Amino acid sequence: MASHDSCSQPGLRPYHEAKADMLAHLAAVIEPDIISLEQALNHILAEPVLSPLDVPSFANSAMDGYALRAADIPADSGLKLVGSSLAGHPYNNRIAAGECVRIMTGAALPLGADTVVMQENCQTEHNVVYIKEAPRAGQHVRHPAEDLAQGELVFEAGIRINARVLSVLSSLGLEQISVYRPLKVALLSTGDELKAPGELLSPGDIYDSNRIGVRAMLTRLGIEVLDLGIIADDPVQIRRAFLKAADKADAIITSGGVSVGDADYTKQVLDDVGEIGFWKLAIKPGKPFAFGHIGHCAFFGLPGNPVSAAVTFHLLVRPALAKLAGEQYQPPLTLQAKALAPFKKSPGRMDFQRGLVQVLDDGTLGVRPTGAQGSAVYSALAQANCLLHLEQDRGNVEAGEPVTLELIDGHYL
Repeated sequence: MASHDSCSQPGLRPYHEAKADMLAHLAAVIEPDIISLEQALNHILAEPVLSPLDVPSFANSAMDGYALRAADIPADSGLKLVGSSLAGHPYNNRIAAGECVRIMTGAALPLGADTVVMQENCQTEHNVVYIKEAPRAGQHVRHPAEDLAQGELVFEAGIRINARVLSVLSSLGLEQISVYRPLKVALLSTGDELKAPGELLSPGDIYDSNRIGVRAMLTRLGIEVLDLGIIADDPVQIRRAFLKAADKADAIITSGGVSVGDADYTKQVLDDVGEIGFWKLAIKPGKPFAFGHIGHCAFFGLPGNPVSAAVTFHLLVRPALAKLAGEQYQPPLTLQAKALAPFKKSPGRMDFQRGLVQVLDDGTLGVRPTGAQGSAVYSALAQANCLLHLEQDRGNVEAGEPVTLELIDGHYL
């Protein structure tokens, strides 16, 4: 029987329980604002969007070809070519029996026409079009309101405006949109050993990568970041920084100082100026994760190890920020795969190991570790395209065993 993780002492909160409890203690801090569509990328919709028009607003062609009347099919003697309809330049007359019009993709269907024959199935001689392969009636025609009807619900409030959503809003002719103001998140790192990139390192110093990485993830989420920099391991300075942040921000994210070392003051100061919801989770990486409040400001204390900080941000802080922002958050899709190599694990904590998933020859998924799984080995996370969800009571995973994973490649993480 596999031995338990040496860090899995009693009293650690299970991951799913802690996450549900945290979200239950958070409320949206939303304020609507009207902005131009050009500024709307990454904002959250504050109101439902109803279509102000039919999309498309007129019948048009889905192909380059010839517009005609289905009643004229078949046309053994050919159809008389009487004009053309181009995108933005429609044919303005009604076609009569035995007539057709040259038409381009997206161009308006002429009056009287109800079918389009793709040009590959036609032959033209002296303004007479011969159909080599007869289409069915109505083929290759996009009808009015085929996509959206006027007054139809397009998007609900709480949707994040990505490039696809932005394109749909643009197609509706909307110049302005109602969105929630971006969250304000104060960000800081604690630690006497931390130096900003570019500074000279003294013996025992390291560069502050956590704050840079978390700031990048926040920026990708459209959040206004109040970067308070690096704070020394001094409870007075930490207290001052926490109170300053709580006065200006909707949430505070710290990195480091939440463990049990002699210079880990984050939990102590949070307990003094605010309240702790929970501290220490049954997860790996990321056991020393703190959640609480300072007044109305939510507090998230990330571990100091870089992989732990990034993974706990993804698993816990990301959905929490979505709730604060009024976003309809969709949890990442989990998939089943086969381990292609062993994954070392001890029972006791849910383990989110870093892996590289691939499609196997039989169409199923296989996954292998990207390298050492230590919480300080960020290169393994940088190379990964998925996180394995290894159950709390599970031991070592042997090659060939099934595992659950979520894709992270292409996300903000």
